[in-house]
Amino acid sequence: MARSNEWFRSGLEHIWLPYAQMKTAPDPSPIASTEGARLKMEDGSILIDGVGSWWTSVHGYNHPTLLKAAHAQLDAMPHVMLGGLAHEQAYRLATRLAGITPGDLYKTFFTESGSVAVEVAMKVAVQYAMNRTGERRTRFVSFKGGYHGDTFATMSVCDPEEGMHSLFAGVVPEQYVTDLPDTDDRAEAIDRLLSSHNDIAAVLVEPLIQGAGGMRMHSPETLKALRAACDRHDVLLIFDEIFTGFGRTGEMFAADRAGVTPDIICLGKALTGGITPLAATMASRRVYEAFHTDSAEHALMHGPTFTGHAIGCAVANAGLDLFETEPRLDQVRAIQAQLAEELTPLSDLPHVADVRTCGAVAAVEFAHDFDVEAARRWFIERGTFIRPLGRVVYLTPAYVIAPEDLSALSSAIADFAATQA
Repeated sequence: MARSNEWFRSGLEHIWLPYAQMKTAPDPSPIASTEGARLKMEDGSILIDGVGSWWTSVHGYNHPTLLKAAHAQLDAMPHVMLGGLAHEQAYRLATRLAGITPGDLYKTFFTESGSVAVEVAMKVAVQYAMNRTGERRTRFVSFKGGYHGDTFATMSVCDPEEGMHSLFAGVVPEQYVTDLPDTDDRAEAIDRLLSSHNDIAAVLVEPLIQGAGGMRMHSPETLKALRAACDRHDVLLIFDEIFTGFGRTGEMFAADRAGVTPDIICLGKALTGGITPLAATMASRRVYEAFHTDSAEHALMHGPTFTGHAIGCAVANAGLDLFETEPRLDQVRAIQAQLAEELTPLSDLPHVADVRTCGAVAAVEFAHDFDVEAARRWFIERGTFIRPLGRVVYLTPAYVIAPEDLSALSSAIADFAATQA
C-alpha cells in the first residue's frame, strides 16, 4: 500500500481529472485490477461496477477474446496510418459495420472518440449541402436534455442550460435547441422550424435515451416524427448512438428498435468493449455520393492521426464476434426485466419523481437535489460504483453482470433512496 500511496499522491498533484473541481472533489478510488463487472481496489476490497466505465465495458472487463485480439494485433502491427496505407482490421470492421447497421449506412470514417465522431458527422452534413447544391447550411437542430460531447462543435448542440457548457454561451456557434417531438404539438413545431429556416444542415438526436442528460427516455414514435420531418424538408438526420449502440437498448442499435434509419450514425464506447479508444461515423449511400466525385474540393478533408487504429479495430472485430457467439442481447433483455422488477417499486416513494428502464439502463430520478459527490462516496462505502447525474441515480452495467451483482446494485440504490426520505 505504501507504493500505491507513492504513485497516487504524487500523481494527484499533476493529473487533471474529468468533470471535477479538483480543489473540492474527494479523491478518486485507486483500482488495482478488473474482472467481469467488478473492480478490485488497491486495498483488496471489491466494487461492483454499475457504470461500466462510462458505458463501454459491455462484455465485462478482461474478456479473454478481446484481450487475445489486442495481443495478437500488437504483436503483428500495432498501427499504421490510413493515409496511403491499408490494414486488414479497419477494412474488415468497416465491412462488418455496413452489414449490421440499419438501412444503407455503408461508408465508415474512423476516429478516436465519440465527440470527434459527432464532429465528423456535423462536418459531413455541412459539406454535403455544399457539394450537392452549393448551399451553406451551417446550423443544426438538437434537443433539450441532449449531450453530444465536449469539443467545440459538439458543445454547441448540447443542451445550453445543462451546466457543463453554459460558460461557453456566445463562444460556440448558436444552434436550434428545442424540445423533442414527443407530442403532436412538438412534432408540428419541428416541422415549422425546418420549414422556416433554410440554413439547417441536419437534425441531431440521441435515439431513445439521452444519456449524460440524465438517462431521459423517449419513444420510437418520436424518432419516426423526426424522420418524416427531415424527409419533408430535405434535411439530414443524424443519430448519435455513441451510448445506445451495440445492444444497450435491447436491440443492436436504437435505430433498429425504433425502425428508423438515419442518414448518418455515430458509434463508439461499446464498439471496443472498453479496451481501446475507437469511434465511427457512418454515412448512407446518398450522403457519401455527394463526396464521391471528380472534384478534389468535394473530398472530406479530415484525418485524425490514429484513424482506424489497428489494435482498436482488431478488438472491435473481436467484440462483434462476441455478439455473434454469446447471447448479449438476451442478457440485456434479462437485465431490463430484473432492473424493472427491483427498482420500479421505488416509484411509490414520495421523494422519487420517476423510475425508468430501457434495455441495460435504469434511472431513478429524485424529486429533490442531493450532494452528488457525497452520494458517490456513499455508494463506494457500500461496495458499489455508481455515479449519479444530478438528481438521477442510474445503472449501465456490463451485459455479462451476474444477477446477484445486479441485485446488489439495485439494493444499494434502494438503500440510498431510503436515506433521502
